[in-house]
This record gives sequence, structure tokens and C-alpha cells, in this order.
Amino acid sequence: MSYLIEEGDAANLPLDDKSVDLVFCSPPYEAARTYGIDFKLRGQDWVDWAVKCFLEHLRVCRGLVAWVIEGQTRKFRWSATPALFMADLHRAGVRLRKPPVFHRIGIPGSGGPDWLRNDYEFIVCGTNGGKLPWSDNTVMGHPPKWAPGGEMSNRHADGKRKNSRDKSDTRAARLNQWGHSINSGATVVDESGVVRSEGKRPSHKAWTANRRADGTMEPWDYVPPAKANPGNAIKQAYTSDEVAALLSEAGDTTHHNVGGGVMGDRLCHENEAPFPESLAEFFVRSFCPPGGIVCDPFSGSGTTAAVANKWGQHAIGFDIRASQIELAHRRLAKITFGEALTQPPPESDSNSPSLALDPTDTTLPLEAA
Repeated sequence: MSYLIEEGDAANLPLDDKSVDLVFCSPPYEAARTYGIDFKLRGQDWVDWAVKCFLEHLRVCRGLVAWVIEGQTRKFRWSATPALFMADLHRAGVRLRKPPVFHRIGIPGSGGPDWLRNDYEFIVCGTNGGKLPWSDNTVMGHPPKWAPGGEMSNRHADGKRKNSRDKSDTRAARLNQWGHSINSGATVVDESGVVRSEGKRPSHKAWTANRRADGTMEPWDYVPPAKANPGNAIKQAYTSDEVAALLSEAGDTTHHNVGGGVMGDRLCHENEAPFPESLAEFFVRSFCPPGGIVCDPFSGSGTTAAVANKWGQHAIGFDIRASQIELAHRRLAKITFGEALTQPPPESDSNSPSLALDPTDTTLPLEAA
């Protein structure tokens, strides 16, 4: 098997230094829930505990450590623990990356009588320094909508677009964003009627410039990528059927908080605070090499491990509660390794140790790595 889920303390992992490629997890959000273990840390007490755990996760990881976290609002005051947590990590020497946000439909009324509904959570990301040893920061992106000189443009005084190049409106409408004719075989018209490139990258460059610190311009050539970087606002997307399911479950705050019925597996709702598989997928595919190792030290229902296995990565998970270990095993037993891939995952070039794990084996695989 390609996963190992065991009872363990997130602040003291039984793993060697730099033995996993990615740590992705969601710790308890202050005293929002007791999790059956009387968890009651708040404010700076929570921050101190979280910093200790995060530093331990950096110890075992050679790549990115990413935590999905949130604070609490009580008596019209936000605890600000995500900001305090990041500040303390920064003071401790952690190399923070600008935190992405997880955008999802918030709980109705979460803004109280005078504030805004909470529709996002922070994803605190840190490393041991330098460029990430492996990443694919466009894998969750999409083809650029417009080529250089394409649709985004202002107009002349006569109303003509600066980038129209004297093309008639009829001719312009028959070209896709790379300048290919609709009849060239290099285009596709999507469901909304927009003409897009059929996987063709442009053969031309665009001139652009950066402004130097002294105010002068530094010209450089820009070649559009095959896929655009998806950005750091990670959205939970919903189909019309999922929206209907969400609305039908409006009374269930656990479901509604994280997307209601669109989590990826019904077993996840046996955990108090699940997150959707799509969120874990974003990080697993973007920041763990094919065949690499993903670790979730707050494993819960096993969402991170399940996604890792689906995409051909090995998974290690820890949770302090035996009930969650049993739950994660039930979930992972249903998954075929690499089932989300159209072909077997390529060999990793990140020197990740190969795992052949039996979930009933109590021996951790990396003790002697």
C-alpha cells in the first residue's frame, strides 16, 4: 500500500529530517471545537502551540509546509491569531511565502449583525529557505485567455481599439486569442461561445518592461505560458447541482461551512472540520513531485492522504485520536493508487524515498531513511 496512517502528536513527529516533500494540513482553530480531547487553546496560547508544531513540520519537510487556519470572532472582536501566528513564525526565522486564501461560501450569519460574512481562510505557507525543490505552479491554472496584443486594450479617441491593427470587426471576431483563424483547426469554441486556442502556444513574443528602483524602464520579452498561474485565491467551485445540494443542507453548519455535499467523500463528515478534496488537490499537485510523499500531521478523515494517493503520491498521516485513524483507513481503502491519472505517475526526480506501505504495519517507513 502507498499510505501510512497512525496515532501521533503533530508537535513530535516520528520522522527523519527532510523526509517528506509536502506538509499540508488544517490544525484545530483555537477553541472552536474540543475534538473530544478537551482542546481549549485560545489567543497567544494557541499561537505558541501552533508555532511549535509548525517548526516541527518544517524539520521533517524538504519542501513546502502549508496550514489552513482561521481565528475566532467573539464579542465583536477578531482574535487575529492567523496574523499573530505568522508574525511569530517570521520572528522565529521561518521563510514565509505570501499566504494564499481559501475562498468558499461562508456560514450564513458568520459576520454577525454588523459585519461581513466570512468567505475565506488563510493558508499559512513556509519553507526552510530558498527556491522550492519542486513545484508546478501552473498545473492548476488554465490557458491564458488572451495573447499579447489581444483583447485587453484601451481605445483611441475614435473608439477603435489600439490593438485592432485595422482589422474589421467581422475578421477580428473570426480569430482566436493567438491570431489563428477559426477555420485553421487551431481553435475551439467553448460553451459560452468564446473562441479559444486549441492548446496552441503563440509563436511570437510581446515587448514589455519592468520599472527599476530609479524609475527607469527595463525592457524584456514576454512569452505567454501554456497555462496561466492560477493565483493565490483558491476558490471552491460549485456546479448547479452542487449549489442545489448546498442550499438543501443550509441547516447543517458543518456541511455548509465547507461546501455541503461537495467534499469528495461522505466519510469526511464523520470528522468535525473537514475541508474539500479540491483544496488538498491544489497543493498536492502544485507542490509535491510525482511519486513524492505528502504528510498531514492533523490527518482527521484522511482527505489529504486520499487526494495524494489518487494523484500518485504517497501519504503519511497522524492524528491524536484513534477514531480518526480508523476513519481514515476506511476512506483510503476505497482508493486505487493513481486513479486520477490517465497514465502511471512518472518517476520523481526529487530523491524521494520509495514507499511500499502496509496500513496495518506499525513500523514507520522513514525511521532509517
